Amino acid sequence: MRVRNKPWAKDKIEQNPQYVVANPEDHRGKWSEIFGNDNPIHIEVGTGKGRFVTEMAKANPDVNYLGIELFESVIVTALDRIIEEELTNVKLLNVNAKDLKEYFTKGDVDRVYLNFSDPWPKTRHAKRRLTYKSFLKIYEDILVDGGEIHFKTDNQGLFEYSLTSFSEYGLLLTYVSLDLHKSDYEGNIMTEYEEKFSAKGQRIYRSEARYQNK
Repeated sequence: MRVRNKPWAKDKIEQNPQYVVANPEDHRGKWSEIFGNDNPIHIEVGTGKGRFVTEMAKANPDVNYLGIELFESVIVTALDRIIEEELTNVKLLNVNAKDLKEYFTKGDVDRVYLNFSDPWPKTRHAKRRLTYKSFLKIYEDILVDGGEIHFKTDNQGLFEYSLTSFSEYGLLLTYVSLDLHKSDYEGNIMTEYEEKFSAKGQRIYRSEARYQNK
């Protein structure tokens, strides 16, 4: 993904701490204080411009959402969406996904969404894929027992790799679709990439995987 630099993005983020959580490590284990309730927390890793996470928050007011995005110049678009919608059950974290354990402890999160993650197609870059075993361990360490990963991609190679990675790690695959938009799945909320790719006739692959108690 090419990121257009927005030199004003950092200032805008700092001016909106009610939406972009500053010092998230201070809230580890006590995210209910940020939201003011004990509703389940779902996170989207790589939230991009925020369409998915904001639409999910609108559709599910009894769930708290956190959008994780590394790039300041991208997360400000998600910030604009939240401000416009005046949503109270969604926040943003401008952090790196590999550091999630610094911000969450075991049981803080109920579900992880991975939408159209970078496929890192070269074998030598496999460790960077968000469905690589080291990332699956990070998610396990912050999810509730029996927590879930919901994964969508347009990339068949990444999808096949991820299904294998999930299975080898010991996750239970509870849903697999090789062509989401031609399936009977209800309640799908599209991301910006999903709308773009599906409009070109590309298949959208989706799976759900659940951690099993060891």
